[in-house]
Order: sequence, then structure tokens, then C-alpha cells
Amino acid sequence: MPYDEQLASRIRTAVAGRAGVTEKKMFGGVAFLSHGHMFVGVSDRALMVRVGKALRQDSLARPHARVMAFTGKPMAGYVFVDAPGIATAATLRFWIDRALDFVATLPPKAKG
Repeated sequence: MPYDEQLASRIRTAVAGRAGVTEKKMFGGVAFLSHGHMFVGVSDRALMVRVGKALRQDSLARPHARVMAFTGKPMAGYVFVDAPGIATAATLRFWIDRALDFVATLPPKAKG
């Protein structure tokens, strides 16, 4: 199933001008990376958010967030947020900022 291009466009607008942000097709959708680390993506109509293990439970307690599981097994440190949970620019920005804050704590990606 194709991913929500309108959501991808909203993400592009939200991260426009941010240094180190790139975009890559993956997971049957599109992922956004900061200095090589995926921080958010679009799969079908949901936002994939990399929140890290420490904020996973807090993230899942938020409206319209759910476990991210591609293969039936939950992915630690990631959540899906369904459309109602990212309906406004402010709610989308919350999730993008949460993800960017997390990936900023990761070591630099090795040059390949």
C-alpha cells in the first residue's frame, strides 16, 4: 500500500532548513534521517517515530500512539502515531522534536 504523501510533505515542511536531514525510501514508505539516523518516517498513513527505549512507554501512553511491529514483534524504541495524533502542526512537531532529541544522543554514523 502506498504511503501518505501528504504526511511526508508536512514532515518535509517541518524539517526544512535543518542541517543534516535527508530522506530515504524504506519500509515501503519514506524515512527521514538526521545525520544518517532515522528519526521519523511514513508507513501507510501512520507516522513512525524513533523515541528510544527510555521514552517508549511515555510515548505509548499518548493519544493515538501504538506499538510499532512490522513482523509481529514490537520494535523497541519505536512507535507508530496514527493520523488523529498528528492532525495539527503542533502535534506533528512534538513527535518530530521528540525523535530528533533522541537521535541527537546517538553516536555519529560511520562513513561508509
